[in-house]
Amino acid sequence: MNKMGRKVVFITLVMTILFSTLTMASVIGNTMNDKFYDARKDRSAPKMLAVIKAIEAIPNYDKDPMLLTVLADCYLEYADWGTTSNEKEEKLTKARSLAEAAIKLDPSNGRAYYIAGASIGRLAQYKGIVQSLFMLGDLDKYIDTAIKLLDENDEEGRLYKTFAYIASGMRYRDVPWPLYNYKKSEELFNKALQLTPDYPNIYLELGYLYLKTGDKDKAKEMFKKVTTSPANPKLVGTHNEAKKIAKDELDKLK
Repeated sequence: MNKMGRKVVFITLVMTILFSTLTMASVIGNTMNDKFYDARKDRSAPKMLAVIKAIEAIPNYDKDPMLLTVLADCYLEYADWGTTSNEKEEKLTKARSLAEAAIKLDPSNGRAYYIAGASIGRLAQYKGIVQSLFMLGDLDKYIDTAIKLLDENDEEGRLYKTFAYIASGMRYRDVPWPLYNYKKSEELFNKALQLTPDYPNIYLELGYLYLKTGDKDKAKEMFKKVTTSPANPKLVGTHNEAKKIAKDELDKLK
């Protein structure tokens, strides 16, 4: 074989190995993502911890934006419902740092932007008023970027864009700067509903919005929708918790 022939064979071999490596990384990433979705659907702390341990055992997982994103999502969810109150801040900080690492590797990663923003929003609850207000800039930046980047024509993109609209709606409903913009909040929640009408938890957030505006009848209507609507199949555990909360709110409004 001449020199040119050996060069072609070598390049072909390198490309084959590279393609195989990328394919294997994609398969692993998709597998971990599926396991994450299963753990979140059931709100199973043991399942979520198993996904966390599995990803962190993968060599060089911190060089893979997809694995970093899934791991960040695991910590975000686990902090929300799977751990003790004393550990929540630590897990949320971990979720934020992993999401930001994923963004550095892939600046077009809308899901990672959402996770970073959601983590900041929840971390703000553990800070003083002044410090939490200073965090709003980063929250807005990440959530607004997520909304711009996430593709609503893609199933996962649509779900996370819905989450981002909800997070932004809560921000305008609950944070005193810029002065409780309830109209903006309502617009954002309705955009979330347009994207994912089968996610009744949005009605829960609208119910809290209408309580703030003093429209108790509208709030009752929203809370009732939470209790009577079927769950989104990917978010059954989340919906079950929302139904309990909505029932409690309805009892208070009797």
